[in-house]
Amino acid sequence: MPSDNNQEMFPIVDEQGNITGAATRGECHSGSKLLHPVIHLHVFNSEGDLYLQKRPEWKDIQPGKWDTAVGGHVDLGESVEIALKREVREELGITDFTPELLTSYVFESDREKELVFVHKTVYDGELHPSDELDGGRFWTVEEIKENLGKGIFTPNFEGELKKVSLLPSLYPSSVPTPPLSK
Repeated sequence: MPSDNNQEMFPIVDEQGNITGAATRGECHSGSKLLHPVIHLHVFNSEGDLYLQKRPEWKDIQPGKWDTAVGGHVDLGESVEIALKREVREELGITDFTPELLTSYVFESDREKELVFVHKTVYDGELHPSDELDGGRFWTVEEIKENLGKGIFTPNFEGELKKVSLLPSLYPSSVPTPPLSK
């Protein structure tokens, strides 16, 4: 069974993305809270459906859950842009796409702390999920809405949906309240 390489080297960064050191994957995922950079790419088709990958059962974090189309670590010595292109090619076989940087933020769980660089793209070509994934598919906004909070998606994905207003119809920014009567 495949497994993650716990000796893989990651840069350690501050919240602005400046490199302050290096550590192994094992050290970064041990509860140390060493801040390390990752990339996310949300892949939409032209109908507005969102592609999600299914994480394989052998992953050390969130096995078997549905997650962002592409997510991966920035390796030591690699830029965010190079890591994004590498991960998209490795995970989905896409080499020709135009990413749009949406934001970056710090995500923290009980095991790790990541500086997440969030991108999106629209892509209607063929997708070829690699063996790193347990497949994937496009989800309609309605399907995503119906499955939120049911343990199907990773907490990272659910939190990011809200944080970056990726699907605005899921989280209306404000609902007007009626005036108070006297």
